[in-house]
Amino acid sequence: MSLWRTIPNIEHLNEIQKNTIGEVLDIRFEAVDEASLTASMVIDHRTHQPFGLLHGGASVVLAETVGSMASYLCIDASKFYCVGLEINANHLRGLRSGRVTAVAKPIHIGRTTHVWDIRLTSDEGKASCVSRLTMAVVPLGENPPVR
Repeated sequence: MSLWRTIPNIEHLNEIQKNTIGEVLDIRFEAVDEASLTASMVIDHRTHQPFGLLHGGASVVLAETVGSMASYLCIDASKFYCVGLEINANHLRGLRSGRVTAVAKPIHIGRTTHVWDIRLTSDEGKASCVSRLTMAVVPLGENPPVR
């Protein structure tokens, strides 16, 4: 049985990146299967820190982008929306060029929260970052929880 409430369409996911940080950082959704969503991001001057390495914050942007979209695909968007509640990241390896790929897999899909395990890897398949993202599922018409 598929995880997704909304059937993912990669082309559409990429179209809605227009005029967002996802477009600025060249984040592209690339693949989906029954239990994961994959996106990648360019590693260049837009995502470097001053010493030429992939900025940890850029890795977190990629992780939150793919995890947030995964949550959106799991809800009834006519009744709910999702917002990031907490994210953490452990940076394991510095990267200088190419693309970094993130795969989001669910840890918990609940009524009011979703928790995602997101693994970032280099073009060579080496781990660069592991992240955990918690999303709040909020009924439409309500403000997101303030913590």
